[in-house]
Amino acid sequence: MSKRRRKPGPDDFRSRFGFHTTPFSRELSVDRRHVLPYVEEVVESLYRTLLLRESAALIAPAGTGKTVVARALKARLPEARFHVHYVKVTDLSKRDMCREIALAADCKPAGNFPTLVRRLQERFQRGAESDGVRPVLILDDAHEMRPETLSLLKVLTNYDMDSRLVLSVVLVGQPALRKTLRREDLEDVARRLAHYAALRLLSREETRAYLEHRSALAGAVTPPFDESAYEAAYELSRGNMRAIDRLSLTALQIASRADHDVASGTHFAEARKSLWP
Repeated sequence: MSKRRRKPGPDDFRSRFGFHTTPFSRELSVDRRHVLPYVEEVVESLYRTLLLRESAALIAPAGTGKTVVARALKARLPEARFHVHYVKVTDLSKRDMCREIALAADCKPAGNFPTLVRRLQERFQRGAESDGVRPVLILDDAHEMRPETLSLLKVLTNYDMDSRLVLSVVLVGQPALRKTLRREDLEDVARRLAHYAALRLLSREETRAYLEHRSALAGAVTPPFDESAYEAAYELSRGNMRAIDRLSLTALQIASRADHDVASGTHFAEARKSLWP
C-alpha cells in the first residue's frame, strides 16, 4: 500500500521552490535592493541637492519605492558630513510635529510651540557649527501633513533672517503632496524646495527582472515562475512593486498548496482575488 503524500504546510513553499528565506518580504536591506537606473538617478539627484545645502521633495504613487529611495539616500550620505533625522509623518498639528522632529533630533520635546521651534533651530545650528555635520530632515508620508504644518518648514529653515542654509529638508509623499504645495498660502514653502524628484511604475521587462532578482535573493536557483506568471504579475500589478511583492508571495503559496512546482498566471489570478476585493 502506497504511503499517502503529506499535504504541504503553510511554510513548505520555501523548500519546494528552493528558498532559504521568505521571498518578496519588506525586510530587505538597502544594499540588496533591485538596482534600476532611473531609481539610482533619483537617489543621485537628491544627493546632489543636499550637497548644495538645499531642500527637495520626492513625490510618487504608493508602492513605487519612495521609502527605499529615502533609505538609499541616507546610506549615500557620509555620516562624517551629514546627520540624517527621519520622521514618519502622520496628521499632526504644528506643535505635535515639532515634538516628533525634536525626538528624532535628540532635542527636548517640551515647551510651547515658539519654544520648540527655537530649540530645534538651535539644535540644528549648533550641530552644524560645532561638529561641521550638516543636518538633514526626511519627512516620510508628507502628503498627510496639514497645510499649516507644512508651513512649519519655512520657519525651521530660516536662519539669520533667511540668509543661511543650515537645515535641508526632504519631503517624501504621494501625488497629493504636489497638489498641497500648489496652494497659494504654501507658495513660499514650495519655493524653498530646490528639486522635485519622481518615481514611476515598472515596465513589463523591469517587472520580470524584479521577480528574478527577488527570487535569487531568497535563494532560488531558478525563478519559480512560468511565462504566464511573468505576464500576470505585470498586468495585475501594473508595475507597482508593492503589489508585485504581495501578489508573488501569495501566488507561490497557492501554487505550493496545489502541489505545483512553479507559479503560473492562474495562481496570480487567484492571488489577486484573495488580496483585493
